[in-house]
Amino acid sequence: MNNFNQIDVTHCMDCLEGLRQMPSDFVDCCVTSPPYFGLRDYGVDGQIGLEESPSEYINRLAEVFMEVFRVLKPTGTLWLVIGDSYAGSMKGAAINPEDAKRYKQGTNKGTLFKNTSYKYRYDKIENCKNKDLIGIPWMLAFALREKGWYLRQDIIWEKLNPMPESVKDRCTKSHEYIFLMSKSPRYYFDNKAISEPSVYPPPLNKFNTTKAPRYGGRKYTMDGETFNRTKSGNAYNYTGTRNKRDVWRVSVSRERNNHFATFPEQLVTPCILAGCPKDGIVLDPFMGSGTTAMVAIKYQRHYVGFELNPKYIEIIKKKTQVTPYLFV
Repeated sequence: MNNFNQIDVTHCMDCLEGLRQMPSDFVDCCVTSPPYFGLRDYGVDGQIGLEESPSEYINRLAEVFMEVFRVLKPTGTLWLVIGDSYAGSMKGAAINPEDAKRYKQGTNKGTLFKNTSYKYRYDKIENCKNKDLIGIPWMLAFALREKGWYLRQDIIWEKLNPMPESVKDRCTKSHEYIFLMSKSPRYYFDNKAISEPSVYPPPLNKFNTTKAPRYGGRKYTMDGETFNRTKSGNAYNYTGTRNKRDVWRVSVSRERNNHFATFPEQLVTPCILAGCPKDGIVLDPFMGSGTTAMVAIKYQRHYVGFELNPKYIEIIKKKTQVTPYLFV
């Protein structure tokens, strides 16, 4: 029998069913990426992503994330990675067996083949014409905002190695969205934990007389010296770092396991460092191959996860056999 206030465990079950049995105000943050709409068949009953319409897909996800809202602490955040889909005839590598073989996307990795029992005609999606970009990420973000979530930021994941596309009438798609959402207007966010190196030299002062942009520091009031002051009377204290920007350049993961859409570790890390305090709990209701759990352990956080496909549980167990970083 599952104990739903346990930590450092991934429950093999439907996430909505499991979330409903978790205590309220239990986890510090949620970092997750749900199955994308109409992209792949993961081979299990009850999976999300193979609904007949975008609205049905959004409604199912909204139901899940309102349970996430409940189990989050008042200071909790949601980091939601979500991709878009096109309306059309569903021709391409994800639907044609021969193309799928060329891209080495077997059914065990979640490929949607023509012989699937799910029937799709994307040219009949509501409010969309053939070849329209549906707008799935923003549909979901607005639906969650309407239900009470604070939509704090859209972060762009720029993929350094995106999947090549043969399209001739648009650019190759090389980004996805990460939505930062919160349960309350004030929430836990450790901006120093994910600060970036400054790209500019130290500011002008009596030792450095070269005029240079003054970025990568903070302001404070300083008595005595008058150089490098702002109109408010503050002076720059150069720190060598700056706030992390909202475009994250991260390569797509190429792990050799049976899960096709593996979460890149470099994408998960800043979400956990900024969104979860040390010894806090990270939730991933769509655990997949277990990257969220692995990163949580490395940085001395705990995790709770759900994964519907039993084949992926063994992958998760292997990935969570890691040693925490002692210096964090």
